[in-house]
Amino acid sequence: MTRVAAVDCGTNSIRLLVADLHPETGGLKELDRRMEIVRLGQGVDRTGRLAPEALERTFAACRDYADRVRALGAERVRFVATSASRDAENRDDFVRGVVDLLGVEPEVISGEQEAEFSFTGATRELAGSAHPRPYLVVDIGGGSTEFVLGDDRVRASRSVDVGCVRLTERHGLRGPATAEQVAAVRADVDAALDQAAEAVPLDEARTLVGLAGTVTTVAGMVLELDAYDSAAIHHARVTRGQVDDVTAWLLAATHDERAAVPVMHPGRVDVIAAGALVLRTVMERTGAEEVVVSEHDILDGIAHSCAAPDRRP
Repeated sequence: MTRVAAVDCGTNSIRLLVADLHPETGGLKELDRRMEIVRLGQGVDRTGRLAPEALERTFAACRDYADRVRALGAERVRFVATSASRDAENRDDFVRGVVDLLGVEPEVISGEQEAEFSFTGATRELAGSAHPRPYLVVDIGGGSTEFVLGDDRVRASRSVDVGCVRLTERHGLRGPATAEQVAAVRADVDAALDQAAEAVPLDEARTLVGLAGTVTTVAGMVLELDAYDSAAIHHARVTRGQVDDVTAWLLAATHDERAAVPVMHPGRVDVIAAGALVLRTVMERTGAEEVVVSEHDILDGIAHSCAAPDRRP
């Protein structure tokens, strides 16, 4: 067994997974999994740069993660950075800060690489299950959404620039949404789906798998959980009607009403409505009657990749 640490730094959150990895089977024994909302992508869609306060929030989380990685004795560490750091002019500042704190250089991966990791992490446990193939994995992030179609392996993928943070900032979708705001977001998502469909045959999927905080939070609301429960949410099946109902409520709710939802992380309160609208639109477009929710995602895919012989410790 090899002890590995995977870090996924996205537009809205930064997450850590430390696990023991079986080098032959690729099986993971989870030791620690944690998440912080740092909003690294704050203002990137407008300015093209990472804000100083966003960098400091991210570096503070990296300091904590570095302590945990050392305490657990991880032999290999892989740090992957996604949408916000791909888009930023000053991403070198981000890279230097991470190297200073964690001793590894963050890999600013492409949308296609992001899709590969997400698919691996999300579908590994579904093999041999009752969920028919091909799978369409949809990873709704803060700055982008990834669409990945595959069976045992990825057949097609596309990353498009619609995410809960980006859409919220672009259209001011923070309080109860107006009809005009909802229409504007829908137009952006529809255009992004047109782009995705150029590479990914969305209508061929037989199982829709949803990833990331938007999807898991919507699932927690459907399940009416008193607190966030990863075990209850993992592989929950949420119908399109349930997604419609939750999305409608989120779009009409005030900030305080959203914040009072037991499963709502404080860092998602102002962006969850845009994310839910992405999910609802995807289900309408693909014709999916339900979404299978996965707590395992790009982070698990990154950890699995540490088994590759060319990975540096």
